[in-house]
Amino acid sequence: MNNCAIYPGTFDPVSLGHVDVVRRGLRLFDRVVIGVAENPGKHPVFDLDTRVQLVQATFTGEPGVEIVPFSGLLVQLAQQHHASAILRGLRAASDFEYEFQMATMNRRLDSEIETVFVMAREDYTFVSSRFIREIASMGGDVASLVPAPVLPLLKQISTRSG
Repeated sequence: MNNCAIYPGTFDPVSLGHVDVVRRGLRLFDRVVIGVAENPGKHPVFDLDTRVQLVQATFTGEPGVEIVPFSGLLVQLAQQHHASAILRGLRAASDFEYEFQMATMNRRLDSEIETVFVMAREDYTFVSSRFIREIASMGGDVASLVPAPVLPLLKQISTRSG
């Protein structure tokens, strides 16, 4: 049995909540492949290459973690990496309906790939990349919400909007 999970996201930017989900996922899986989605529909602030670089800088030296950019179907990414599961974090009950629909659709596309939900730690239930971007753009302190490699780029957002 393959013990690999795909953790997909836009990661615009990567947050400490994301880091927590990956590290907890590593307790369940030997390998976690972080799929950084192109996702142009979300109009990311950071381009794909920058988001991949920030995730790589965040997980440098972390055994069992691989970072890959992707576009297209998530199940195809899982198949390419021989993953047995898709790892997803849930912050609140409001996340569940969307995630349940995605898990159901992914199961229809490939019945061999399971979705595993990890509940966010209490410290991160309110953290979202959107809130981080908004706070940073207004000059707010987000140092307790993001990994150190992300801070310089978020300060640039503040400078551009201010």
